[in-house]
Amino acid sequence: MAVSFHNADITFRLADRALLKKFIADSFLKETGKKLSVGYVFCSDEYLLRINQDFLKHDYYTDIITFPLVDTDKKTEAEIYISTDRVNDNASKLKVSADHELLRVIFHGVLHLAGYPDKTKEQKEIMRKKEESWIRAYRKFSV
Repeated sequence: MAVSFHNADITFRLADRALLKKFIADSFLKETGKKLSVGYVFCSDEYLLRINQDFLKHDYYTDIITFPLVDTDKKTEAEIYISTDRVNDNASKLKVSADHELLRVIFHGVLHLAGYPDKTKEQKEIMRKKEESWIRAYRKFSV
């Protein structure tokens, strides 16, 4: 499967899918030394809220939930759910483009799989720097 993109309860079209798939897989391999198999599922706030309630027992909206499924020395398999509603709202609040925020969230999930937590202030700072680093690298990669 490598990297795949799917829609749940919305219609969402991601630009430059093939290029983004290659970048994610290559970057994860470089970061971890492991192959990545991940399915991204784009959905609404309500869809992701139900997942958050049912599986994590959290009763709030979120932009992303990452479910690691398999993690060995050679490969990582996972599902990542992204609320496009939250991404668009966060982009507006942060005064960044929706495309920039979407890339940040897409990379955020993979960085969690690569071992980057974001529970503490210091971890969040490291995560933000890694996200921005991947965004810059992707922009160069996609030229």
